[in-house]
Amino acid sequence: MTMETLEFQAEARQLLQLMVHSIYSNKDIFLRELISNASDALDKLRLAKLQDGLEADTSDLHIEIEADAEARTLTVRDNGIGMTRDEVVELIGTIAKSGTAELLGKLKEAKESPELIGQFGVGFYSTFMVADKVTLLTRKAGTEGHGTRWESEGAGTFTIEDAEDAPVGTTVTMHLRPKDEDDALYDYTDEWKIKEIVKRYSDFISFPIRKGDEVLNSQKALWARPRSEVTEEEYHQFYRHISHDWTDPLEIITMKAEGTFEYEALLFIPSRAPHDLFQRDARRGLQLYVKRVFIMDDSKELIPDYLRFVKGVVDAADLSLNISREILQQDRHIQMIRRRLVKKVLSTIKDLMTSDAEKYATFWREFGRAVKEGLLAEPDNHKPILEIASFATTEGTEPTTLAAYVERMKEGQEEIYYLTGENRTQVENSPHMEAFSAQGYEVLILTDPVDEIWTDVVTEFDGKKLRSIARGSVDLPKDEEKPEPEGDFGPLLGFLGTKLEEQVKEVRLSHRLTTSAACLVSDSDDITPALEKMYRAMGQDGPRVKRILELNPNHPLVSGLRAAHERGADDPGLPDTAELLYGTALLAEGGDLEDPARFAKLLADRLARTV
Repeated sequence: MTMETLEFQAEARQLLQLMVHSIYSNKDIFLRELISNASDALDKLRLAKLQDGLEADTSDLHIEIEADAEARTLTVRDNGIGMTRDEVVELIGTIAKSGTAELLGKLKEAKESPELIGQFGVGFYSTFMVADKVTLLTRKAGTEGHGTRWESEGAGTFTIEDAEDAPVGTTVTMHLRPKDEDDALYDYTDEWKIKEIVKRYSDFISFPIRKGDEVLNSQKALWARPRSEVTEEEYHQFYRHISHDWTDPLEIITMKAEGTFEYEALLFIPSRAPHDLFQRDARRGLQLYVKRVFIMDDSKELIPDYLRFVKGVVDAADLSLNISREILQQDRHIQMIRRRLVKKVLSTIKDLMTSDAEKYATFWREFGRAVKEGLLAEPDNHKPILEIASFATTEGTEPTTLAAYVERMKEGQEEIYYLTGENRTQVENSPHMEAFSAQGYEVLILTDPVDEIWTDVVTEFDGKKLRSIARGSVDLPKDEEKPEPEGDFGPLLGFLGTKLEEQVKEVRLSHRLTTSAACLVSDSDDITPALEKMYRAMGQDGPRVKRILELNPNHPLVSGLRAAHERGADDPGLPDTAELLYGTALLAEGGDLEDPARFAKLLADRLARTV
């Protein structure tokens, strides 16, 4: 096939422009990204031979760096899996749509942190920070015939053509820009500079990184070394390599199990949530090695989905090198490792609560919403998950643990009160909160979507029942300052129950209201409206659940309505008032009116009579 000139995808062009006109101070990371890509290619080749039977020579897998000071070129070469022509166009000519806008926005803001491009899988583009032309030569292992040559000057286009002489693997040659140390653009053909970068960022790479006859990296697996022999910086660089995150990890966890089943693990809790934490198609899982041999990049079997943010490596000594995902799902050793990893991660977070409150607060802010998913996924871990959870509360602005809430419970209080809603303001202003606020009872404010679901499953903590203040009847001590309602409300309640029978299952007087006229309450065993709405959004339609309308007998509107009903039960305005009363109760909790236009008309007509 002859040479083609193709255009970069629009987002790729924008990214290239940021790289070409880079003002980033740390341009060294381009070499780290190329070495990381080369290491991945070598892992993939070895894995393809082990698991797929690919015929390939894996006796001397390595990465080679070659510098030519006179020609001003730097070359990074690997003898890994290589790429086809189509893969070159797809992987280099375009950027995955997921998170593209966020990537470009963050790159424009983070003028000192080009490192984050690796997190979005586009580390190759960083070569244009240091080069005015880049040539890539590649050939896919196991394919017959020619390879592919790709070349670009970082503008809007690239050329691609067949290359008869391409060896298996990938070679990237950068035609370097002139040295400019004022712009942090060093001489990347300098042997000392190359060694410095490799030592700092890539010393742990498990394949030899060669320059001539010299191997530049130690190739020591960090997880196999005693923690006392590894520096924090080495751990941090390894974390950046496997996570493509440019920030330091929040916490480092090392594990070693010996005996009947041996394994080593090195885990990291990030300091910030990745952009795709709640995207279904996001890559997640831990790297799996067997006897130092890379097996899998994203083993979901090793860590539950609610801990999907945890990064790291597990190296098992007693698994088969060609183990498949299907076997992993059933393997009892893997299941045992998973249980121990979960236990260790949760206990580490619990330790943070007492040893470093600031770190814990960062962790929960970034990952708490995901962790609470575990209350649905793993019933056996309800207790350890609840012990590390924090919740907003009516008692101040700082989140509280359930243990701290229980310590503050009022004398005689036997339940942990909570209220769910879309946001804090809505919950705090809810009519359901009135009696609890008036009598000084602390209420947990739960505003994450997952809160609606797990509170339906988890019923208690430390022997104290979890209780929604928007469900069932309220049994708070009698408020001595609250006057007893005057008159008989029975006839009015019966009338409203009949008029609103399509909307509510019952109308009754309320013990939870102090200032509002009415509120809607779910029966103790019924699902909440938010949960019902959530299920419908997922296509799980069922009969609509009717709720209970509670009235505040001391509110002027309700007492006036009772008096009007006594004067004439056939008053034509009473049904409209009943409908307005129900609608305002629905709106007060953030609900949706079935017929907003009708409600607006009734309200406008009623207001018109008062002016």
